[in-house]
Amino acid sequence: MNLSAMILLALGMSMDAFAAAIGKGATLHKPKFSEALRTGIIFGSIETLTPLIGWGLGLVASQFVLTWNHWIAFLLLLFLGVRMLIEGIRGETDDDAEPLARHSFWLLATTAVATSLDAMAVGVGLAFLNVNIIHMALMIGCATLVMSTLGMMVGRFIGPLLGKRAEILGGLVLIGIGCEILWAHFAG
Repeated sequence: MNLSAMILLALGMSMDAFAAAIGKGATLHKPKFSEALRTGIIFGSIETLTPLIGWGLGLVASQFVLTWNHWIAFLLLLFLGVRMLIEGIRGETDDDAEPLARHSFWLLATTAVATSLDAMAVGVGLAFLNVNIIHMALMIGCATLVMSTLGMMVGRFIGPLLGKRAEILGGLVLIGIGCEILWAHFAG
């Protein structure tokens, strides 16, 4: 695999995390760059590990991973998205709600795992190619770190325009990503 293909793959793997980070940034009250970077580091770290895990699984049990990864990602994203929708619709007005300044580590980690399962599946495929998996995983992780940090900052500007609806939009984005993962699996 040449360098340009590796860069395109890394950017492609980071797009789900970018979209999810926009939703996460929109739900926060003016997130600072440090919070965006924290999110990027969490997403990037998990996105670095998942192709390595997929690569290892590809060497051992590729059929099982490829059979179920899309369902696992869909269910995680559906759960997180519905949770955000419920929070957004719950009836609190923008004035009643205390602004959220930071997402919990576990919420970000769960979202990162859900959006990085496609990278795990790619790792399974990379087990059968002549690719330095460490370099590829680091490229995917770095691209995700940058794209997730940018996504949070984009969400910072979208959030004040949307108010409480930002949480509803974020939930819809996560559900949409999950549906897109299922669609890509069954259409391809």
